[in-house]
Amino acid sequence: MKGLEVNRAEAIPLYDQVAAEIRRAIAEGEAALGERLPPAIDLADVLGVDKNTVIRALHILRDEGLLEFRRGRGVHVTGTAQRSAVIVRVNELLNFARQQGYRRDEVIAMIQAHGLT
Repeated sequence: MKGLEVNRAEAIPLYDQVAAEIRRAIAEGEAALGERLPPAIDLADVLGVDKNTVIRALHILRDEGLLEFRRGRGVHVTGTAQRSAVIVRVNELLNFARQQGYRRDEVIAMIQAHGLT
């Protein structure tokens, strides 16, 4: 993965910038499906950030379904940018529904009742 950059002057947290850079690399094919990412410490050195910042970004991407952590074998790309975007929207919907007093199973039932599955 080349061309990774963060901008400390931006209001966006560094871990979100790191996550966005990795998302971009995956979307542009710089990090292919199944490929192992460089260790967090190496990414941190390239980006000029703390290793924990990179780890936080990797966790975000794992939660989006883009990455998988394999004990002893590193972090691998397991999803696409499109899948990640859908998962982000699903999580936004579930969070919004929860704020409105709906549980996850109720939201799923609503989707099923409207023929969207």
